[in-house]
Amino acid sequence: MGKISFLNPEFFWLFLLIPIAIAWFFWKKNLLSPTLKISSIQGFKASSSLLARLKPFLFVFRLLALSSLIVAMARPRTVDMSNKTKTTKGIDIVMAVDVSGSMLAKDLKPNRMEALKRVAADFVEERPNDRIGLVVYASEAYTKIPVTSDKAIIQEAIKSIKYDTVLQDGTGIGMGLATAVNRLKDSKAKSKVIILLTDGVNNAGFIEPETASDIAKQYGIKVYTIGIGTNGMAEFPYAIAPNGQFLFQMMQVEIDEQLMKSIARKTDGKYFRATSNSKLAEIYASINKLETTEVEELKFYDYDEKFRPFVWFAGFMLLLEIGLRNTVYRSFI
Repeated sequence: MGKISFLNPEFFWLFLLIPIAIAWFFWKKNLLSPTLKISSIQGFKASSSLLARLKPFLFVFRLLALSSLIVAMARPRTVDMSNKTKTTKGIDIVMAVDVSGSMLAKDLKPNRMEALKRVAADFVEERPNDRIGLVVYASEAYTKIPVTSDKAIIQEAIKSIKYDTVLQDGTGIGMGLATAVNRLKDSKAKSKVIILLTDGVNNAGFIEPETASDIAKQYGIKVYTIGIGTNGMAEFPYAIAPNGQFLFQMMQVEIDEQLMKSIARKTDGKYFRATSNSKLAEIYASINKLETTEVEELKFYDYDEKFRPFVWFAGFMLLLEIGLRNTVYRSFI
């Protein structure tokens, strides 16, 4: 009964009539049968027949019929509801991630790259109705995954981000931004967004960041820039030991914040500075709130009416009561 709802539950107030009907029956039951006054009943059998004992059940049948009709009028039914969401105004997002050697610095835990991967994965989960792509860059850049709505593929691409020798080491901010713009320039989404993350200064690539930001503005692409790295000194990798492990030393953190602010301002975006794991998470949460997607939710209801069995039962009880009253219990007086 947990899945059954009632369209007209106010009819259940009619159940208050049941106690009144019972009280009326016990008050009037001696008047329902004819009486015969005699001086003595000594010559009659003392025990009554089985039919006489069952006669009060005629009234029970009528009460059952009345109760069943009340339930039927309350319209019991089951509801099968299904939801369908329709994105009315989607957003295409490309995350451009710096994968240069400096992203292995340990001012974020366990390092900048791993901290970013965790936060980016959570960000993707919070954008179920948008298409997301991933660009990685060092001195050069390439598209790791084009914009797609397949979140499983995006999550796998984020998980596989690592420092390797596929790209020459360096920080080509202009290269990363230009590659991300190229992925969004033909998008038909109502909003196009790039999240550009770096931990250094532009020192590689043949495309200037200012040129790339001008192109982004031309295509109506908003760029949110994130500078990742603590203020002051941090443990940076500076060499690789014979066993393949990185060697670290304390070095000054250097981020071209003026450039990042300029790119964000020119494209109507915003610049953030992530100096810790929690701050990085807050930044992605802020971007998630700034870029909202309008979603239309459609609900479909399938009602299965359950009142018919109660009507049939009430009719059967009434026919049984009327039939017995006019046959077995018929009175000639």
